[in-house]
Amino acid sequence: MESKVEIPVAPYATSDRTSFAFISARDRWPVIVTGAIDDIHRAIVASDDVPKRKEGKTILEALAKLKYEVQHDRQLTPLADDGKPDVSNYNKELESLGGPKWFSVPWLFAECYLYRRVHTSFSLSDHWKTYDVFSRQKMSTFRSSRPAVLELAAKYKDLVSQLERDVNSMKVPEELVEAERILFTEMCEMCLWGNATDLSLLTSLSYEDIQKLQGADARKKAENNILVNDLPAAYTVLKEAQKTDKKVRRVDIVLDNAGFELFVDLILAGYLLAAGLATQITLHPKTIPWFVSDVIPADFAALLSALANPQGFYSTPNEHSDQVQDPLSEKEASDLSFLFQHWAGFHAEGQLLLRPNLFWTSAHSYWHLPQAEPRLYEDLKDSELVIFKGDLNYRKLTADAMWEPTTAFTTAIGPMGPASNVRTLALRTCKADTVVGLPDGADERLKGMEGGGGDSGARKWAWSGKWAVVQFCDGKA
Repeated sequence: MESKVEIPVAPYATSDRTSFAFISARDRWPVIVTGAIDDIHRAIVASDDVPKRKEGKTILEALAKLKYEVQHDRQLTPLADDGKPDVSNYNKELESLGGPKWFSVPWLFAECYLYRRVHTSFSLSDHWKTYDVFSRQKMSTFRSSRPAVLELAAKYKDLVSQLERDVNSMKVPEELVEAERILFTEMCEMCLWGNATDLSLLTSLSYEDIQKLQGADARKKAENNILVNDLPAAYTVLKEAQKTDKKVRRVDIVLDNAGFELFVDLILAGYLLAAGLATQITLHPKTIPWFVSDVIPADFAALLSALANPQGFYSTPNEHSDQVQDPLSEKEASDLSFLFQHWAGFHAEGQLLLRPNLFWTSAHSYWHLPQAEPRLYEDLKDSELVIFKGDLNYRKLTADAMWEPTTAFTTAIGPMGPASNVRTLALRTCKADTVVGLPDGADERLKGMEGGGGDSGARKWAWSGKWAVVQFCDGKA
């Protein structure tokens, strides 16, 4: 049995009324479970299969019970055994917490437990085992992102053609180097703000609001909102690796959300391969539906299939809008088709890989990775750079703990930090209290802004996704 990992700072808990943990437990979780109940209800109505419908009703009851327990602050109960090896870890952790209630439990554990419990309702069935209760929502949001998708598809096609021309051109090397550095920065920042559409957090946003969060203008305005930006150090690492004679130079992306964010992640992956900054990209999705919008392997397939038939996909009405969609122009369809061919080509050549692992949906923070999943940890050491996307990955890197905001990122990630032999780059728009690596006085200044939290004790500025951090640790240095 693995020894206990000691984290020197207490985690955020749902009992802290000044934290987003409390707001999550009280307001967000019931809404999310209600959404799952509505989805399964629709699926039951649409099914003619009598045994399937009967099982669906059992799942509905299990989800309704979960919602009731959350809303009425009942005790968290052990997960039913669905045959997966992570169940015993969840239940051991639950036992070590001493039978907590929903409003007095470490936030990270409770949130992971909530989604694992939702999944258990399906995995214990015969007819619904592979059903993704969040899939409809994920694809609907991707449809709503049409303007940004088309803008980026056109840009990507031009970019790849430009890269091919530059490689064969007689341009002054200095010009090329500077252009590449700027391009790398822009690609990563685009990837960072792609996270502005996290469905598990945006329970109150309309689909029109989502469109406003995407696109070039939004990214330009947001540049000033990156509080710490370590992209130059990450770029240097990839350029240095390029000078070696290594056959494989791998970059890993630990994925966050499906739909538009996965689309942007793939644009970054395709760019890194086309620019020769990597020879292989390994994408790490979740194994089960998770935190509403997180990527599972089926989302990757659904995205590629939408791009393979873009006209059909974008002509289908969006269930969240009565608006009839105009057909794509010939150029728009051609740009999306180019993307599909380009990415499918990388995938077929083994340069773009998907590698799910049960660890990503454990309740563990990444402080536990070396002991809990040593093979995965060893594998990440082979990567030139491991990019962790989004808020949950950041919370897991820092153990979702109440660090002082000026604590060094390299300290807060513990065993994933210096001497880990893993190079970590976190791309994170802030949507929770934990934040580290800020300059002196930055937290106080942001709290003092309108809606920042002021004297309430709450770090409200860090809940909205308006601010971001890009933080790097060279564990191989």
